[in-house]
Amino acid sequence: MDKDADMDGHGEIALQQAKILSEALPYMRRFSGKTVVIKYGGHAMGDPELAERFARDIVLLRQVGLNPIVVHGGGPQIGAMLEKLQIKSEFIDGLRVTDEATIDVVEMVLAGSINKEIVANISAADGYAVGICGKDSGLVRAERLKRTRKDPDSNIEKVLDLGFVGEPKTVNPHVLEAFDNGDITPVIAPIAVGPDGETLNINADTMAGAIAGAVGATRLYMLTDIAGVLDKDGELIIEMTASEAAAKIADGTIQGGMIPKVENCIDVIKSGVDAATIIDGRVPHAILVELFTNGGVGTQITRG
Repeated sequence: MDKDADMDGHGEIALQQAKILSEALPYMRRFSGKTVVIKYGGHAMGDPELAERFARDIVLLRQVGLNPIVVHGGGPQIGAMLEKLQIKSEFIDGLRVTDEATIDVVEMVLAGSINKEIVANISAADGYAVGICGKDSGLVRAERLKRTRKDPDSNIEKVLDLGFVGEPKTVNPHVLEAFDNGDITPVIAPIAVGPDGETLNINADTMAGAIAGAVGATRLYMLTDIAGVLDKDGELIIEMTASEAAAKIADGTIQGGMIPKVENCIDVIKSGVDAATIIDGRVPHAILVELFTNGGVGTQITRG
């Protein structure tokens, strides 16, 4: 082996590492002491290698002075368990209709197996994490989600019964402050207490947005299975203001399942969060790339 060539190779690696650090350090100083809320789901959660990388990234965020809060989903896992138990499930406007049998499974999967697996991954990466849900210590109180739809024949608007599906009404930020003071990352399952003490299933994006607003987070990151928001030519939109995002929904640029995600980002910004970003969770270390580099890997929506 050519020793000089080997040294040159090591030198190039060292230079590349130094370049990465020099680019990242200003961002680390900028976000030190800040809270970021991360909605974790999709392929990033289902792929074991990406899940391990995500856990290491969460540990690194805390090591460099940030306060990460993780809110996770689990739709595919819930669906698989319902199928295994032969419990039928249907969706209305992208929301799972949740009856009494289904809510028991939702709680078991979200607050049980998924939540504890994420906590275990963070612990394996030498971090400290605790798994909780919106029901714990009254963290999130919710109300039943109401949806209406016009009957195509009579044109009469009817209220849709979604069962035990809710939306956050209040969030107690003091519960999460205690974890931050203890240098612990909370991993939150999106279920909450309803007005009559019942368990309600909350959309994970909505839950993450409500928590981000309540704790005064500087950023909300939503990991998805797509590159981000695309324009009419199919090109990624790197950044846009909340008003621009609303206009793109109105003119049909933003369509389908991306509409509720972008609307959630707009609501989060109105609540005081500096920016919300829809990130491609399939990209390794997506959160670090978005936070600590000039490039980013998604669509950031800002106040403008």
